[in-house]
Amino acid sequence: MRLVDRAKNILLTPSTEWAAIDAETTSIKDLYVGYAVILAAIPPIAGIIGFGLIGLHIPFSTVTWRWPLDTAIEHAIVQYVLSLGSVFVLALIIDNLAPTFGGQKNQLQALKVAIYASTASWVAGIFVIIPALTVLSLLGLYTLYLLYAGLPVLMKSPKDKAMGYTVVTIICAIVLFVVVGAIANAVISAPRYLT
Repeated sequence: MRLVDRAKNILLTPSTEWAAIDAETTSIKDLYVGYAVILAAIPPIAGIIGFGLIGLHIPFSTVTWRWPLDTAIEHAIVQYVLSLGSVFVLALIIDNLAPTFGGQKNQLQALKVAIYASTASWVAGIFVIIPALTVLSLLGLYTLYLLYAGLPVLMKSPKDKAMGYTVVTIICAIVLFVVVGAIANAVISAPRYLT
C-alpha cells in the first residue's frame, strides 16, 4: 500500500486499517524504508524550518528567537536517529509484553504496531514548522489510541486485556522516551538563540 494511503487510513479508519495491516506480509526493511524513515523525517525537518529559519516571534516585541541553523540541524539529526531507534525498542517492549496479556510474541507484528501507531505523532510534527503552533503537535497523542486499537489485532491479545496492555506499554514508552531525552540532551549542545 502506498505511504499516503496507509497514513491516511491509519489515522481516519484505524479499525479497518489494523485488520488490513495484520493480514499483510512485509519485511522489517520495508516497514522502515517504505514508511518509518519517511514519516519520522517530518518533525526534524519541520524543526529545522521552524526553529532554525522562521523562529518564534515574542508577542508585543520586535524580537524573534531562532536557533542557529547548525544547532537546528544537529537537533534534527539526533531527533531523527533516536526516533527510529525508539520505535524499534518500543517494538521489543510490545513483543515481550504480549504473553503477559494473553497475546502472541511476534517481532514483526510488534514492529508494525510500533511504527504504524507512531504515525499520528510523526504527522503532528508538521506543526513545529510554525513555532507558535507547536502546541498543536499534542494531536500526536492520538498515537495512544492507535496503540490501543492495534495491540489486540496484531498481537492477538484478548480485547478485555487491551487496556492493560496499552497502559503498561505506554508506561514503558514514557520511560523509554525519558531515557532517549536524556541521551539527546547529552549529545545535543544547548540551543543558543539568535534574535
